[in-house]
Amino acid sequence: MIKIAVLVSGSGSNLQALIDANLSGAIVGVISNKPEAYALERAQKSGIATAVIEHKQYPNREAFDDVMHQQLLDWGVDLVILAGFMRILSAKFVQAWEGKMINIHPSLLPNYKGMHTHQRVLNTGDVMHGCTVHYVTAELDAGQALAQAVLKVNLHDTADSLANRVHVLEHLIYPQVAEWICNGTIQHTQRGVLYRGKPMLEAIQFCKF
Repeated sequence: MIKIAVLVSGSGSNLQALIDANLSGAIVGVISNKPEAYALERAQKSGIATAVIEHKQYPNREAFDDVMHQQLLDWGVDLVILAGFMRILSAKFVQAWEGKMINIHPSLLPNYKGMHTHQRVLNTGDVMHGCTVHYVTAELDAGQALAQAVLKVNLHDTADSLANRVHVLEHLIYPQVAEWICNGTIQHTQRGVLYRGKPMLEAIQFCKF
C-alpha cells in the first residue's frame, strides 16, 4: 500500500476530498507550515498523524525543507501531495521527491502559471478555464500534466465565482489522480510517465460545461 503525505497551509478542502475518497493508498501524515491551519484539525479528526514545521523558525528555505524531508522519510512516504501548500520548495527538495510529488494548479497549464489565475483569465477574456494536476519539478508549474478539468467561463463570472467553481472540479480530479497513482494506473518511470502501461502523451481531460 502506497503511503501518502499531504502538505497544507490553509483550510484543507482538497485534503478533505482526499480523505473522503477512501484511497487505496494510506494518508499517513499531514504537514503544515502554519500551526493555525484548519487542515490539521481535519487530519486529526480522521486519525491522521500531523506535524507542524513553521518556516519562520528556520534561517532559509533549504533548512526548512531539510526538516520536512526528514519527516517524510520518518513516515516512510511514497507520494507527496501538495494541497494548498503556500511555500516555494527548494530545488534540492523537489529533486529528492521528483516523480513522487504532485500538485494541483487552478488553471489549464501551461496557461497562467503562478498566482491570480482566475483574474488573469477574466482579463484575457478566455472562454475556458479549469485546473490541472501535475507532477512537481524544479520549474514552477511546469511538471507533466496528468489530468485537467475544464469549465466554461460565464458572462457574469468574477474571480471569486471562478475560484469557487474551479474548487469543485479540484475536489473531483485530485483524488482521482491520487488513486490512479496508488493503484498503478499512472506510473512515473525512467521511460517517462505511463498511463495504463502506455506513454502518457497528454493530460486526461474532464469537462463540465
